[in-house]
Amino acid sequence: MTRFPSLLASALLLLLPVASAGAAAREPAALFEAKTVADRDSTLTALEAAAPTDPASAYAAGAGQFFTALEMLAGGLHRHGFESPQSFILPLMRLPVPDNPNPAPLTYDGFRAILIAFRDRLEKSAATLGSVPADADIGIEVDLTRLGIDLNEDGQIAPDESAAAIMAWLSRGGGAPDPAAPALTFRFDRADGYWLQGYAEFLMAQADFWLAHDFSNAFDGSFHMLFPRAKLPLQDTLVPLDGGMSGGMLSSEWRIADFISLVHLVNWPVVEPERRQAARRHLMEMIRLSREDWKAIRAETDNDREWLPGPQQKGASPVTGLEVGEEQVQAWHAALDMAEDLLEGRILLPHFRFADKGINMKRFFDEPKPFDLVLSITGPAIAPYLESGKILTSEEFDQIRRQFGGAGFLTFALWFN
Repeated sequence: MTRFPSLLASALLLLLPVASAGAAAREPAALFEAKTVADRDSTLTALEAAAPTDPASAYAAGAGQFFTALEMLAGGLHRHGFESPQSFILPLMRLPVPDNPNPAPLTYDGFRAILIAFRDRLEKSAATLGSVPADADIGIEVDLTRLGIDLNEDGQIAPDESAAAIMAWLSRGGGAPDPAAPALTFRFDRADGYWLQGYAEFLMAQADFWLAHDFSNAFDGSFHMLFPRAKLPLQDTLVPLDGGMSGGMLSSEWRIADFISLVHLVNWPVVEPERRQAARRHLMEMIRLSREDWKAIRAETDNDREWLPGPQQKGASPVTGLEVGEEQVQAWHAALDMAEDLLEGRILLPHFRFADKGINMKRFFDEPKPFDLVLSITGPAIAPYLESGKILTSEEFDQIRRQFGGAGFLTFALWFN
């Protein structure tokens, strides 16, 4: 593969524990090579019990908890007949969930419950990974064709549910996951634990932002495009169920109309302001962990199947096809500084409608008001957060972006975290 998969696929890749030599090494390996959910869960329970006194078990348990958070999300979506969108608009829901011919009905409260369970499991993962000492000497080889999650709730972890198969699906932009995806084996170490913990924080920020608001209007008016057979309010009125009418150009036109409805209906009152405040804290923690990650990467002296290599570890990644140089690392740290300054309100985010004022993103999160996507784009909804001060310029961002070369800033950002 030469094209980097989506963020969620990237996060999936590092559901990867590490283990010390000796007797403890067997359990983490069993955790990530299990062919059934029952075997995987029994091993995870044992690792969680050993975690307080064994850093390798804590690392493996934290990774397993992240792993099962994604599985809980996929299972919840599958249960209600989810159809995965090929769009970055809904990054939390880009897993290749298989078809479910008999989906259960879904309510707005039920969907919120899925997000809450996913978010809370990620929080547990982040806490467990955070308990691993910085100097823990751990590492394990993982073949991504043997690591997977149960996407269809049948209790099995099949080849087409492996991390490698899911990556290939996301890289292709759809189709059935390929159970014969090429082998990808990495050796994951302490630095990669910061990477995974940072992604847990990033996904929690997304979930908390959704949960901070009442988005029932969008759910009732447009989510039938995601759950077409889950008895949503407008299902029978707007969505055809017979095969003769639901395919081809007409189906595409309906999907476009539903997507427009979704964008229009992102006008959400704040119901849990503390969650929107928490979203900013998660993003700040992600930035801190990325710095810790690169500190640990720079301290490495080996070059053994690295998931995220430093400049001293030569060779192109088998996933991205890219090699990391000092120029990219320096630019990434500049990007982290810029993101932190924006989230702390030290610099302001520009808006094309306002020449002399910018958006204070700290206040956007900490002083939440109803979130209206269209009016945020056009200007009126962000007016309460406008301030005079130093505004981030396009030249400043372009200077960082150019350091990443032809592969593009976004590709490296998804990989680097």
